Amino acid sequence: MPRTPLWTEIETALTEDIAEGRYRPGDRLPSEAALAGRFGVNRHTVRRALASLAEAGMVHPRRGAGVYVQQAPTEYPIGRRVRFHRNLEAAGRLPTREIAALETRTADAREARALELNDGDPVLVCEGRSLADGQPIALFRSVFPAARLPGLAEALRELSSVTAALARAGVPDYTRRSTQISAHPATATQAAQLRLTQEAPLLRTLAVNVDPRGRPVEYGTTWFAGDRVTLTLSASEESGEP
Repeated sequence: MPRTPLWTEIETALTEDIAEGRYRPGDRLPSEAALAGRFGVNRHTVRRALASLAEAGMVHPRRGAGVYVQQAPTEYPIGRRVRFHRNLEAAGRLPTREIAALETRTADAREARALELNDGDPVLVCEGRSLADGQPIALFRSVFPAARLPGLAEALRELSSVTAALARAGVPDYTRRSTQISAHPATATQAAQLRLTQEAPLLRTLAVNVDPRGRPVEYGTTWFAGDRVTLTLSASEESGEP
């Protein structure tokens, strides 16, 4: 009878470890060297077992960070009111947002159309990363009509929340006018920021939010890690901010 390959025995043992809760969703598995020592094999054999687990969707590698047990994708509703913190808290996740850049510049043609601006009008651009339980799930770029929202840059720096910053700038409520969703492979830079492999699938949303009078207040682009977020389209009032 042919002998079972060692890597399949390692895969089975790790599968049992995950099923029995010794490694939970989001946990980092021991290093290849540690696993090689545990099973008495070389690192190539361990690597083959981990690759098979990744193909089965049980784990995912993060470049330079190790191999992690896969988490269930976060449910993220897209409706008339999209609020990042509310969506993640409703899914039982801890939301955080990191702002990487804030700048004021002239709107490009697409931004001017989306925000109903004239050529040459200034916009405030906010870029950064959204996380759930410390794991990056999305990159975002929010573009705002600078002249309509004085003090917004300072509010964003202090609050790191679009909803709270808009409220301070005089927009207590806003709703989603439109959302476009498309799939794209991650660039090298995006993959590094999201801790994905290059060309991993991303879900990109292009959205326009408007104030109660129907004036655009935000043109947003969000790139969601495709294996970490499930976008749910809804007409309800209870959805989320990128």
